Amino acid sequence: MQHPSSVIVGDAPLTPAEVVSVARHFARIEIAGAARERVAAARAVVDGMAADRDPHYGVSTGFGALATTFIAPERRRQLQLSLIRSHAAGTGNEVETEVVRALQLLRLQNLASGHTGVRAEVVDTYAAMLNSGITPVVREYGSLGCSGDLAPLAHIALAAMGEGEVRIVRPLATASDRMPAADALASAGIEPLALVEKEGLALINGTDGMLGMLVLALHDLDKLLGTADVAAAMSIESQLGTDAVFAADLMALRPQLGQAASAANLRAYLGDSPMVASHKGPGDGRVQDAYSLRCSPQVHGAARDTMAHAAMIAERELASVIDNPVITSDGRIESNGNFHGAPVAAVLDFLAISVADVASVSERRTDRALDPARSHGLPPFLAHEVGVDSGLMIAQYAAAGIVSELKRLAAPASVDSIPSSAMQEDHVSMGWAAARKLCRAIDGLTRVLAIEIVTGARALDLRAPLQAGPATGAVRDLVRTVAAGPGPDHFLSPDLEAVTELVRSGAVLRTAKEHVNV
Repeated sequence: MQHPSSVIVGDAPLTPAEVVSVARHFARIEIAGAARERVAAARAVVDGMAADRDPHYGVSTGFGALATTFIAPERRRQLQLSLIRSHAAGTGNEVETEVVRALQLLRLQNLASGHTGVRAEVVDTYAAMLNSGITPVVREYGSLGCSGDLAPLAHIALAAMGEGEVRIVRPLATASDRMPAADALASAGIEPLALVEKEGLALINGTDGMLGMLVLALHDLDKLLGTADVAAAMSIESQLGTDAVFAADLMALRPQLGQAASAANLRAYLGDSPMVASHKGPGDGRVQDAYSLRCSPQVHGAARDTMAHAAMIAERELASVIDNPVITSDGRIESNGNFHGAPVAAVLDFLAISVADVASVSERRTDRALDPARSHGLPPFLAHEVGVDSGLMIAQYAAAGIVSELKRLAAPASVDSIPSSAMQEDHVSMGWAAARKLCRAIDGLTRVLAIEIVTGARALDLRAPLQAGPATGAVRDLVRTVAAGPGPDHFLSPDLEAVTELVRSGAVLRTAKEHVNV
C-alpha cells in the first residue's frame, strides 16, 4: 500500500491509506478550499440559532441529561469550556501516538465536512497541531463508544485550547517529552482556541477513536494474514505435508473467497518446493495431513472474509459525518444517533475472534513440528542434543500463552452496556474497549506467527539435504539474518523479538512474494 506524503481533508472521504499515512508516517494535512466554504455556511446557521430565543441543543442548552436547561448567551462560552474540561476525564496508560493522530485526523475530517457548525479557526488549529506533531496525551479509559469517544476526543480539544499535556512527536523519533499544551502551541505559533457556541460539542461527538484503531488494525491484518500463509507453507513443507489438498478445483467446490485466496498463496509457496516433491506419489503412505496443516486455507480464509466485511464498514464510516446535533445540507440543526458506535464495535469484536482463530491454528502447527510423534522425522523440540538441549520447547509455551490470552480477548465487548448520564444514554456500544483489545490481539498474533516462522525455519534447516522452495527458503534465509539456526541452546528471546519485527514490518511477506507470482 502506497502512503501519500500529504493528505487533503474536506475534498473527499479519507481513504484507509491516508489515515495510516497521517497516523504513522506523518503526512502533512491540507484543507480543501471547498471545505472552508461549507464550514463557513454551517457556522452561519449556528450563529443564527445562537441569536434565537428558542433553545437549540448544543447551542443554547446544556448537554446529555441537562439538554432541557437553557443557557444564557453570556454563559455559553463558559459552557463550552466546562464541557471540554469535565469530559477530559480519561484515566490509565497513555494511548499510542498513532492512535491519537488517527483520532485527531478523523475528528478534523468531520469538522471540515460543513455539518458540525464550527468556525474555520477550529479546522485550521486541528490541522496545524497534526502538522506540528503536537500529540495530546490521551488515556486508556474513558470512552463507552457512544455519544462519541467522549473522553479521548475531549483530551484533544483540551490541548487545542492550550490546556492539558501533549507530546511533540516527530517522524522516526524514538521518544518525546511531555509538556504543557500551552507551551507546545506557543512554540508552533498556534493560537489556543476559545470555543464558542456548539464547538465544544462538535469536538467530542464522534466514533473517531474506535474507527482510527479499526483502520490501523485492518492495515496490520492485511500483512499478518498474508504472513500466516507464509508461516503455514513453512510448516507444511518442513513437516512433509502435501499441497495436493490446496488444488484450485477442490477450492472451487466451496466458493469462499478468502479460502481461495489463501489456498492460491499456499500453492504458490509450495509448488516449486523440492522438499514437497520428494515425497509425492504412491510412495507417500499418509492419506491426509492433520487439520492444522490441511485446513489452513479454511481458517485463514475465514479471517480474510471477516476482514473484508470490516473494511466495508470502515469505508462507510470514513464517508460518514458523526456529530450531534448535526447541521443538515438544507440548514437545519437536528439531533440524531449517528454517534452510536455499534457498527464499528461489532466488526472490531468480529476481527478479534478471527485473530484468535488464526493464532490458534498457527500455534498448533508449531506444536506439531516439535513433537517427534507427529513431525515425521524431526528431532524432539528441534533440539541439537536431545536431553541436554531443549530447543524450541519454551517458544511453543510462549505461543500457547499468547493464544490463551487471545481467546479471552475474543470475548466481545459490544454485547455489554452500562447506562450513563442519568439514564439518558442508556445503551452504549463499548466500541472503544473493543478496539483496545483488538490492538492487543494483533500484537499477540504477530508474535505467534513469528514463533511459527522461527520453528519452520529451523525445521527446514534440519531437513537438509532436502531443499526448501524458493519462497520459503528465502524467508528462512531472512530469518537467519537475525536469528541463529540449529545448534546448541542459546538465549532465545532476542531471536523471537527480532523475527517478530520482521513479521510486523512486512519483511517476511515481502520476501516470500518476491519469489513467487502471487
